[in-house]
Amino acid sequence: MDIDKIYKEYFETVYKYLLYLTHNEDLSEELTQETFYKAIRNIDQFKEKSSILTWLIQIARNLYFDEFKRNKKLEELAELEYKIYDKSIEDTIVSNEEKTELKQRINELNETHKKVVLLRISSELGFKEIGLLFNKSETWARVTFYRAKSKLMKGVDNNDK
Repeated sequence: MDIDKIYKEYFETVYKYLLYLTHNEDLSEELTQETFYKAIRNIDQFKEKSSILTWLIQIARNLYFDEFKRNKKLEELAELEYKIYDKSIEDTIVSNEEKTELKQRINELNETHKKVVLLRISSELGFKEIGLLFNKSETWARVTFYRAKSKLMKGVDNNDK
């Protein structure tokens, strides 16, 4: 496997995923570097049962949880999962209000719908990778995202599973 190619191809996606979790650019970059370091050290353990991206995301997620456990000053995990990273400072007041409303609606979704929506939107993961993270199929991820999106359009989830 060409490590340089893997790094160039997946660095940004792994970084965005960690930024979604941490909301901290420095920490996200540090954890991204650690993710690739661990991947290189353990490349012989990659079984190709999943994609390289899915494997890297799992490493990144584990590193994030380890960091979260070590650092009590981070916000509670539940609060971190509900936030969406706002990229543009130049957003108008109207678009900020819309984002706030969308965040509130996402917070009202059940945990599975919430995670699928945030992985799809914030981390820009494909349905196949999302399915693999949940040990489900790509179709399951598509259907779950569609159902969550429909509930967001209505504004209520009623906490069904």
